[in-house]
Amino acid sequence: MSGKLYISYNQIHQLIDNAVHTYKLDTDFQPDLIVAIGGGGFIPARILRSFLKARSGHNIPIQAIGLSLYEELPNAGQDGVPEVPGVQVTKTQWLNFGGADSLVSLLGRRILIVDEVDDSRKTLVYAVAELLKDIAEQERQKGLAPGASNTEIGIFVVYNKDKPKAEELPESIMKRYYSAATTPDRWLAFPWDCTTDIAEHTELAKKSFGSEI
Repeated sequence: MSGKLYISYNQIHQLIDNAVHTYKLDTDFQPDLIVAIGGGGFIPARILRSFLKARSGHNIPIQAIGLSLYEELPNAGQDGVPEVPGVQVTKTQWLNFGGADSLVSLLGRRILIVDEVDDSRKTLVYAVAELLKDIAEQERQKGLAPGASNTEIGIFVVYNKDKPKAEELPESIMKRYYSAATTPDRWLAFPWDCTTDIAEHTELAKKSFGSEI
């Protein structure tokens, strides 16, 4: 991995718009629940929901989960300090089915997991595995046979890094894997990580992807 690719809000907005149209997400998969992986998946998930609503007229609920694979380094991802991938995924926040969310059920849903980037794929594999556990438990509580709820899971990432993955997703999930763009295996500088001049960051993004995407 060498160099840094700067990414702007405009680029992300346009990529998501194009992806919704290209993959026909509003008519083919038709997600009715978005699960955003924090913190990088939050803004893409919100933008994605707006485009889906514009096409379908439905306001899709978003649930947030927190998963961390990158080592906690001072200013990681900022001010020239690269994020270093860790070895193990850590769950910092998960779906809340209590209190105000007590009516939330995964059964029969078309769930779309959203993240900013598919790097090693470890985080996505972990998220899918944990969701499948939750689905199985909810089916058990309802007296349903495994898989009887016909719950579907898809994945949407803004960027997929073109590199060998440390782990692989089930084939059934890969049939509903949507990537807005593919990038080289380089450090991606997202706009929400910018702590200096966002206008300068945007200009650098234009230069970074002028001939690549």
